Amino acid sequence: MNSETVQQRGQRLVDLHSSGEIIVLPTVWDAFSARIAVEAGFPALTVGSHPVAEAFGLPDGEAQPFDEYLEQVSRIAAAVDVPVSVDVESGYGLPPQELIRLVLETGAVGVNIEDTLHQEEGRVRGRQELFDYIATAVEAAKGAGVPFVLNGRTDALVHGTELFEDPLAEALERIQAMAEAGALSVYPVGLPDAASVKKAVDAVSVPLNVTADPIDGHPAGGLAQLRELGVRRVTFGPKWQARLKEPAAQMLHAWRG
Repeated sequence: MNSETVQQRGQRLVDLHSSGEIIVLPTVWDAFSARIAVEAGFPALTVGSHPVAEAFGLPDGEAQPFDEYLEQVSRIAAAVDVPVSVDVESGYGLPPQELIRLVLETGAVGVNIEDTLHQEEGRVRGRQELFDYIATAVEAAKGAGVPFVLNGRTDALVHGTELFEDPLAEALERIQAMAEAGALSVYPVGLPDAASVKKAVDAVSVPLNVTADPIDGHPAGGLAQLRELGVRRVTFGPKWQARLKEPAAQMLHAWRG
């Protein structure tokens, strides 16, 4: 069990993000997966809404009851001795002050907040609306006296030209706005190649987060290539959990009788 105070854990996570080095934060879904990642030597973890939903047989997209989700986050944070950040999607319809208060009660010291509002039929927050939500969440953590890492996510590239004339330009504008609002890392989902990754890295001074597959890496490359491009935060989303399905099934195959 983690014996540090939430302030100490928060400071450790902030320090990792300000180190200038690339950090890999495996995305976990329960205490078992969290302990595996810590035993493998990782200094911090993320909890993913998608793999937690998968573990409980629910769809992603804020379909799981938030109180039940936070109970799982509490179990994870209590089971390991490293800082934990949690994906709270777009905030589950909560005001940012309440959202941060509830997250801090779990022992987590970071959040991932996105701009697609799942409880409003997938509406995307406007830039100013996104800035305001992120800024208020950052101030709420400061008001609680806890060093805290907010990772600001935009789905501009996911929505593509259906919503934006130039999705990459929109994504860059949004990560800049979130960094200005106080996000300590930013996450433009869906960067398709090394060139777009480099543009995003160059657009902000805070760490850029990309999602990688633990086997295939990112379209821009593996850990070495991402480091060379200037990426400073890597998470796995649901990809690590998904990679475990095939070997687990293979282990069980011989016992089918």
